[in-house]
Amino acid sequence: MTVRPAWLLPLGQTREDTRLAPVGTWSPEDEIRTRDGVIPGGNPFAATGAGAMSLQIGVGRSAVQGTTAQGAYPVAVDAPETVTFTDGNAQFNRIDSVIVRVYDGLFDENEGTLARIEVVEGEANATPTAPNLPPCSLRLWDVTVPAGASAGVGGIDWGSALADRRRYTAAVGGIIPRGWGLSFNGAYDGQYRDTGGVLERWNATDGQWETYRPPEPPVETISGGLSVASGWSLSSFGARRRSGVVQFLGYFVRTGATLPADPNIGDTLVATLPAGWRPIVLLEALASNGYGLGAVSIGADGKMTLRSWAGGQNTPGIEKNTNVRIAATFVQ
Repeated sequence: MTVRPAWLLPLGQTREDTRLAPVGTWSPEDEIRTRDGVIPGGNPFAATGAGAMSLQIGVGRSAVQGTTAQGAYPVAVDAPETVTFTDGNAQFNRIDSVIVRVYDGLFDENEGTLARIEVVEGEANATPTAPNLPPCSLRLWDVTVPAGASAGVGGIDWGSALADRRRYTAAVGGIIPRGWGLSFNGAYDGQYRDTGGVLERWNATDGQWETYRPPEPPVETISGGLSVASGWSLSSFGARRRSGVVQFLGYFVRTGATLPADPNIGDTLVATLPAGWRPIVLLEALASNGYGLGAVSIGADGKMTLRSWAGGQNTPGIEKNTNVRIAATFVQ
């Protein structure tokens, strides 16, 4: 037996059926219905051309929802299944669907109780569409059957005929992987789905999927902890960071109340930032005292070094305002 349903066969469910079929509670559609779909993992129910008019469906697991009264059937395919398509229409293309189908004589007109991989044939048309599915079935692939296709004239071009229609489901509370058919509503507030690298959360109040953004971490602040270099004193300092972005602003006073007007003042150490508040690479910041501007390097060791100074002296060689402001923003 290659297509194994669980909770279907009266007195006939084997231990292997129970182990292989995805028995459990899957993502809901409402209070009692299950979102049916393919169980992710590897490439479940992969489709491979097996002949001119034949297609092989690989192994996989799924949950197939029947009516609300029926519930959902766990189904496992533990060996590849091959399906065959009838010849194409003489005039028009058609679209057939490959499905997982569950037969349950307690709820449908069939006397059997089994699960199968089978083909639902579409209607040949100038603009063909995929067929409606029978109850208690799950669409896996759509196949375009060209007009006049048959084994005798080359059959179906599997490279262009296949359309992936596998939609996925996950255990309740899990993230539903991207698959075919993303236009579905969530079943409960806080449900998640992956839309190809973007995580979305269902907002039940607004009835829509929203891109998930984790809550912002709290802002951390410090107002001290610097080591001030000789020749300088600290007027005030404050720093904040959130999500690894550091902003700081410090006011430093040059001892002796003078700043050289020479733009090449050399590397003058002003202060050292405390551990945990330092950049990971060397960066440049600006300094100003209201009359002139300077360039300050800040290294991974936290050292803030005034490297140049230029601008607005009113007295030759002396800057009037010695309260130097150094500001920087960087990512750790």
